[in-house]
Amino acid sequence: MKNTKTILALSLAIAAGGGYWLWKKNGTESTELVAGQAIGAKGDKNRPVTVNTVLAQKRNYDVKLSANGVVSSLNIVDVRPQVSSVIEKVHIKEGQFVRAGDLLFTLDNRADIANLAKAQAQLDKELASLAENQRQLMRSKELFEKKFQSQSVVDAAQTAVQAQQSVVDAAKAAVASVKVNLAYSKITAPVSGRTGLINVFPGSLVQPSTSGAALVTITQMDPIAITFPLPQRNLSDALDSMKRGDSLAYASLPDNKAKFKGKLQFVDNVVDAVSGTVKVKAVFDNKEMKLWPGAYANLELSVLTLKDAIVIPRDALVMGVNAVTVFVVDAEGKAEQKKVQVQYSFENDAIVTGLEPGMKVILEGKQNLRPGVPVKERTEGENKANGKGEGNGKGEGGEKKSAASATSAPAATPATTASAASAS
Repeated sequence: MKNTKTILALSLAIAAGGGYWLWKKNGTESTELVAGQAIGAKGDKNRPVTVNTVLAQKRNYDVKLSANGVVSSLNIVDVRPQVSSVIEKVHIKEGQFVRAGDLLFTLDNRADIANLAKAQAQLDKELASLAENQRQLMRSKELFEKKFQSQSVVDAAQTAVQAQQSVVDAAKAAVASVKVNLAYSKITAPVSGRTGLINVFPGSLVQPSTSGAALVTITQMDPIAITFPLPQRNLSDALDSMKRGDSLAYASLPDNKAKFKGKLQFVDNVVDAVSGTVKVKAVFDNKEMKLWPGAYANLELSVLTLKDAIVIPRDALVMGVNAVTVFVVDAEGKAEQKKVQVQYSFENDAIVTGLEPGMKVILEGKQNLRPGVPVKERTEGENKANGKGEGNGKGEGGEKKSAASATSAPAATPATTASAASAS
């Protein structure tokens, strides 16, 4: 009587759970929990289940890492004066693209021009004195050869020439110094880039100081960089890919679907002990000026290429308690459950072992399958008509309805993964 009550309670519990599980006895004391058939179903194993399949592909697969970064310029220069003067003319406009060497500002250089003339006159004077001393030396040497002067007179003349030569060199240095100051009156672009706000106007007094606003800021826009953190566990892969030269990076903006292709250029020399990441920089061409400094960007970094990898959709995986499996279509057109190992997954791709290339992997409809059940592959026309495999109201629709009722039973979800693992 007690066993009868237990069996009755168990039957009521299974029926209340959505009717998705079937208890099957195989003539022994053990029982097996089988997925894919509702209580009360006839259990027709010859009835084919309609499924969608994809082929397992064998190809080289780029291992990618996802990260969020910030667009940064390779060169940002604050243009400042090197002498105290007054702005005479502004040759650029705000937001203008300039090349290295283009004239930006002209300072009042009248004082420098006068100083240059003064220094040049002093140099000419010293050159004349040097020429006179050299003539005196020549005469002293001639008189010494004729025995009219002593050696000491010749040595004194030689000393005067050397001293005057030093004075001439100093005068030349003074002229060069004034020319340098005069060159500071023409401020040119040190790098190519885009100008920012212009903070001075003609007549403004400027001084060589690092405090305060710069005359203008030039930001290099092409090429441009994106800086992002890389986890420490991927540091060796990034360094190896930089040595090979195949470290590709793909960037996209949150509000733009366009992708930009770049290359990993720099890995910092220290790992942040707090976050466990290292700063990495990738460089991108930016001829269309769509990447702007300071903007956030999403990145995919390719640091490793898996050779001859088996690639299947990640949705085809059946996650079990102790194993991961997939359903494939065997040579007889029946469902076969195979155990696989996931090496890597990215977005909807999964790299697995345990499958052969070209195998038909069941993608949709696997919730109604058991090993050995015949399957019918849905054609492309049926996919379009049914909207990715929805029932058509006939036999296939009945199967779809059964699947829907199965997934609606929350208590059956853990048992589904368990039966999939045991079937493998």
